[in-house]
Amino acid sequence: MAELVKKKKFQSRRSFLFTPGIRPELFPKALKSGADIVCVELEDGIAPKDKDEARKKALSLFQNKLNNDDTETIVRVNCLREAFGIEDLQAILKTDNPPPGIMVPKVRTPDEVILLDNLLTERGHETRLHIIIETNAALEAAYEIAHSSSRIDALFFGGVDMAAELRCSLAWEPLLYARSRVVHAAASAELDVLDVPYLDLDDHEGMIDAASKAKSLGFSGKGSIHPKQIHALNEVFTPSEQEIKKAKRIVSAFEEADTGLIVIDGKLIEKPVLREMYRILAIAEQNEKN
Repeated sequence: MAELVKKKKFQSRRSFLFTPGIRPELFPKALKSGADIVCVELEDGIAPKDKDEARKKALSLFQNKLNNDDTETIVRVNCLREAFGIEDLQAILKTDNPPPGIMVPKVRTPDEVILLDNLLTERGHETRLHIIIETNAALEAAYEIAHSSSRIDALFFGGVDMAAELRCSLAWEPLLYARSRVVHAAASAELDVLDVPYLDLDDHEGMIDAASKAKSLGFSGKGSIHPKQIHALNEVFTPSEQEIKKAKRIVSAFEEADTGLIVIDGKLIEKPVLREMYRILAIAEQNEKN
């Protein structure tokens, strides 16, 4: 039998929700929101005067084992080229109980990620990385950034900052090229990729439309600004019954065939498609348990 595409462990990342580091009492509520990722915020959502307090409170959340089941927990630090970001990193390197993951904003070059990886490795931390692509420099270097560290689990498209840098409106068409470039970079490194939150909380249909477009483009999930958006986002990015049935047929056909390609319903399907089929089945199975 032909060697099949290597199966990897897939994590459901359909939605994410920020919770302010300055208010640790909201963290348990965020974990129960249904979001696949809960991110403790130290960056844009925290006033400069509150940065030190937020950092201490945020890191204290990880001193004991969390009862968070399959919810991924990460911390968004400040830009690592600024004083607050350096202080965030120093605090993480100092603690014996680091957060499971770090979201890194305003990255410009792969060197920033490589340096962060080296420092975490030197300290002995197993912390994973989530990288936001939201600068022109990062967009240009997105492919290299995606491949810069084996710690990276996902890329995030920072549409608000990107629109400002590109001097375009925060809308689907003007940002289509930028989104596509980030999706391409993530796919090339087999990473998940998540879209910017939809900012109009009262436009539920608009959010679903934006999420559906993002899914069609190749995004794994999308951010939320309020818990009431999460259920709809999870529904959009959960594989449909039709997608699951198709994935099962393709995987079964490849596993039975001694070839690198098969024909299903008159359509030629080659082995690279298997990776996405395995991802669909793994995420569907994971979501059935929740």
